[in-house]
Amino acid sequence: MANLAVALREAIRRIARREVRAETIKAKRSLVQYRREIVKLKRQLQEAQRRLALVEASARQEGGQTPDKPTEPELKIRFSPRWVRAQRRRLGLSAEDYGKLLGVSRLTVYHWEKGISRPRPQLLQALAALRKVGRREARARLAELQSAAENSESSPSAQRTQKKG
Repeated sequence: MANLAVALREAIRRIARREVRAETIKAKRSLVQYRREIVKLKRQLQEAQRRLALVEASARQEGGQTPDKPTEPELKIRFSPRWVRAQRRRLGLSAEDYGKLLGVSRLTVYHWEKGISRPRPQLLQALAALRKVGRREARARLAELQSAAENSESSPSAQRTQKKG
């Protein structure tokens, strides 16, 4: 009986090895195929990058800018949270009033001052323009904005919306 068990185990082992070998051969073949595809795709990518570089170089030689790069603003404005805070204090304005002059919320001004966020390029230019403004002119602009806001609130259409709400 022991010989039969040993013979059966060996037969099972042989059959299992044959099945495993067949599966690993399939896996190896697919692995080789995938590697070939990867090499082919890498070559295509390098060729595409080379062509793109040639197109960009020819565009630069013609005097134009590269099409995929955005145009930068002509004026480089440096930003520092420290100068935003200093400018606001120099003008003697609260964060809310300073934000009204720029068209942003007081929380945005606070985030700029703390360095949590940076102003967008348009607001950066508005900040630079506000540097040239003195305390009196800033107060005058703020008064204009507040009077314009009050006038729009007292208009008939604004009164109708207030009655509905």
